[in-house]
Amino acid sequence: MAKRGRSGGRGGRSTAGVVDVPKGTRPDGPVEGVYYIDTGDCELIADQDNSTGWLLKINGVMSSHIDLADPLFLDFEYMRWMAALIESRWPPSSASPAGPPRLRGLHLGGGACSLARYFAAVYPDARQVVVELDGKLAEYVRGWFDLPKAPLLRLRVGEAREVTESLTADTRDFIIRDVFAGALTPRSLTTAEFNQHVRRVLAPGGLYVVNSGDAPDLKNAREDAATIAAAFEHTVIIADPAMLKGRRYGNMVMAGSDVPFGEDPQLARRLLGGAVPAHLWNDAQVRAFAAGSPVRHDPAAPSIAP
Repeated sequence: MAKRGRSGGRGGRSTAGVVDVPKGTRPDGPVEGVYYIDTGDCELIADQDNSTGWLLKINGVMSSHIDLADPLFLDFEYMRWMAALIESRWPPSSASPAGPPRLRGLHLGGGACSLARYFAAVYPDARQVVVELDGKLAEYVRGWFDLPKAPLLRLRVGEAREVTESLTADTRDFIIRDVFAGALTPRSLTTAEFNQHVRRVLAPGGLYVVNSGDAPDLKNAREDAATIAAAFEHTVIIADPAMLKGRRYGNMVMAGSDVPFGEDPQLARRLLGGAVPAHLWNDAQVRAFAAGSPVRHDPAAPSIAP
């Protein structure tokens, strides 16, 4: 199953041939092609519906879309849901005397850095770190997409769990998990133990937001929800009705926090008004959805014989 879906459109055209750019060099702007990366290959495709849009596939799976002319354009519906949820918690109002909040964000999973670029535009003083496992992909993305520079946006090459465990407590306002190996998130990023690391790194009032992909049986989504609900007092799920009813492959956005999400009619309207209308489940609905599903744990350490 593809881990991400677009809101519509014809997409791009596939290209032939593989470009092998020497490691340590950075391309100057996007050029269509298939490129070797550390974990396989990626394909950069011009969006035929948008003259300034680009699609990025990683190992054959659609990963990201980016519009070079408009950082506020998010083509993938689940990213729009994530953005709406975070903006509901921290309204980006320039009418405030203090201006937009200076958020500290951590993105686990890089791709084209679409959401990080979006938040850099919405919250100009935000400080964000994007963790990307593939160093060569990170070099390409920096060269292709003219991302904000450090300290506003830093790309850190590393494994998402190792990086999260290394971070100081109470240093992030939001953490987004959007890491996939094929159809699913690596198990090490879905366990109760990992969720406790996330909670430690989040500041009070922070948000943990995940992209949870699943098949119609929703087994993975229920276990994801159960594990997040065990770590956080307050949870929500955002998804379209067909996904919530187990009628298709797709994505759910789940979130956990130590403070209530509250009732935000504007958020509900925004979710319903998109190209793919979505419903917002509150904490009670999330826990009912997860009821009976096991909380995931790290594998037990092997016993050492005396």
